[in-house]
Amino acid sequence: MTTTLSAPARVGCPKRMVFGPCGGVRADGGCEVADHPCTFLADPAPPWDQPVPVPAPRPGSLLARAAAGPVVLTDLTVAPFDPASVRAVVAELAAVSDGLLLGEHQNRPDLPPTLLAAEVLAAGGRPWVTLACRDRNRLVLEQELAGLALVGVDGVLCVTGDGRGPGVRPGVTQVFDLDGPRLAELAARVGLSAAVPESPEAPPTAARPARVALKQQAGAALCVLNHVSGPARVAAFVQACRSEGATLPFLASVAVYTDERSARVLQAFPGLHLDAAAVQRVLAAPDPVEAGIAAAVAEARALLAVPGVVGVNLSGLASDRGVLAGARTKAEVARRIREGQA
Repeated sequence: MTTTLSAPARVGCPKRMVFGPCGGVRADGGCEVADHPCTFLADPAPPWDQPVPVPAPRPGSLLARAAAGPVVLTDLTVAPFDPASVRAVVAELAAVSDGLLLGEHQNRPDLPPTLLAAEVLAAGGRPWVTLACRDRNRLVLEQELAGLALVGVDGVLCVTGDGRGPGVRPGVTQVFDLDGPRLAELAARVGLSAAVPESPEAPPTAARPARVALKQQAGAALCVLNHVSGPARVAAFVQACRSEGATLPFLASVAVYTDERSARVLQAFPGLHLDAAAVQRVLAAPDPVEAGIAAAVAEARALLAVPGVVGVNLSGLASDRGVLAGARTKAEVARRIREGQA
């Protein structure tokens, strides 16, 4: 279709990326998957050849609503392969969320994205569907994009995908026909709003703002920022992206945790940074659930004050007491954020 889709992969990158680096580069510059430095640290990615037109957002979608005020995108955590769980969790979250983010997990497979999105829509939610290049070749990604456009999702979060960890589904191959920016191009060309992630505090930090601008050229309509150490870091990063020519809006991630497990799961992801002191305060509080909710609301309000940030992504399990407890916790965070904006 275009030269970017067929461009040669970077030699030495286990994810076969062209427009890297991924968001999982470790703090020491090491590759997330292999035992060597990220190949993009010393040799930047090539420029994007030709900008891809960004389709207009669906009426009433999160992107459309963002033009009128702050929006909330909430992680959808459900029991795998369980439509009843989808209905129960969506019932908790739909009324207080402008969009629900369906994840793609390397250790927890679920229903095919189009089918899961249809279940969320039927339950009254507005899905944004994560598509990862790890487990699907280009043909299957094209099929999923066509299906998602047909069922009417609000948008797609286009990610290269984190590498499968040692011992996780041994013997299952990892595909990586495409990387996130080239997947965003495919999404935009079928008329879907493409969101892309970025990790401001993952090496090479100085190159990350230009990568956001490249992703916008690839067709991205929205950038979802990974967790960082504080709002000031988000503000500096957004300004740096603007200096590189990126004009797209940003969602900033808010960590929602109320116990040891929900905090540690977030802290374990490469490229993700939480305020360790804030985590400790929540875990040591007499009522960690209330403390976790209050901390998330405070973080969200601070991030929403950053110019260019049009909303927040409520991210994480939120609770180790099951998916419904987690959904109710995130719903309460969303309600308090909205009360503060009223």
